[in-house]
Amino acid sequence: MISYCTNVHPAEDVDGIVAQLERYALPVRERLGADRLGVGLWLSAPVARGLADDADARKAFRAELDARGLSVYTLNAFPYGGFHDEVVKHAVYRPEWTNSDRVAYTIDCVTVLSELLADDASYGSISTLPLAWREPWSEHDDRRAAEAFGEVVRAIGDRPIKLAVEPEPGCVLDTVADALDWLSGRVDPEYVGLCLDTCHLAVSFADPAETLAAIAKSDVDIVKVQASAALHVEKPAEARAALAAFAEPRYLHQVRELSGGVVHKADDLPEAWTELPGEGPWRVHFHLPLHQAPAAPLSATTDVLRTVAAGLPGEPHIEVETYTWSVLPDAGDLVGGIAAELEWAQANLAKEGISA
Repeated sequence: MISYCTNVHPAEDVDGIVAQLERYALPVRERLGADRLGVGLWLSAPVARGLADDADARKAFRAELDARGLSVYTLNAFPYGGFHDEVVKHAVYRPEWTNSDRVAYTIDCVTVLSELLADDASYGSISTLPLAWREPWSEHDDRRAAEAFGEVVRAIGDRPIKLAVEPEPGCVLDTVADALDWLSGRVDPEYVGLCLDTCHLAVSFADPAETLAAIAKSDVDIVKVQASAALHVEKPAEARAALAAFAEPRYLHQVRELSGGVVHKADDLPEAWTELPGEGPWRVHFHLPLHQAPAAPLSATTDVLRTVAAGLPGEPHIEVETYTWSVLPDAGDLVGGIAAELEWAQANLAKEGISA
């Protein structure tokens, strides 16, 4: 099942979430002509706690989803809250996996997903942050984070729920290779695996086929794929004006440059002009609509996404995660945009048995 992630919507209470689903998800489903539509829910920590504490509220929320033909296979538990504040930037990486609040939030999401999980789901997935932003971090933090995952695994028990750790540039687990190295031997692979975000993968300049091969050789499974595309510019010096439209103040837009066989790093787009050599291509952590490439001289890394989709083992959850609609230049109609993305995903990514 291909879902779209509702972290694109700003609601942070149950009534607001239902209203957003009515306003956007229902007409998307109708536009696609589908009996059911997969939604990857984002629930802020207060919403998750309220639902986890109230079985009747969970049942009522499930009824609201069913009434609109919406199916839940996955939750996005990366942002804890405030994901649509005027400035998010580094706040999205807090609380860290060393913090008991992160553990409590994730366990609340387990309880909620157990109630909302689609009847035909073989398992439910919960994507989560790659431990923390890279600084500060210590060996003690490593141990505490591993213990925290153990707490969540014990809380999952015999429920068919899996955690999916999502590597992201600039974080403790910056790349897929970092995530494989950290997860192996520290967590129970039956319960904790990988969320492969293809925008993040592209930004790292890792080869997607080689990445899939490395995952296959490890004891870490791909639990979830976030279908996303990064911004690519072959000659940044000639694209400064075009890139300026994407240097917005809400989200962090990490930049990587491949130059001289080395991947150079900048933590945000405005800083890249002074911190990177400017001699090779750039990739920018800015999730672009899958169906709509930006105008030249910019492009999108949908080729990375296609390569990953073609080589995926099994049928992990696929979630279209373009959360940047509100900050895109010339974003256009959101219902039409989400529907077009899902149509593109269905045409380009779906295997037999996977549908929008």
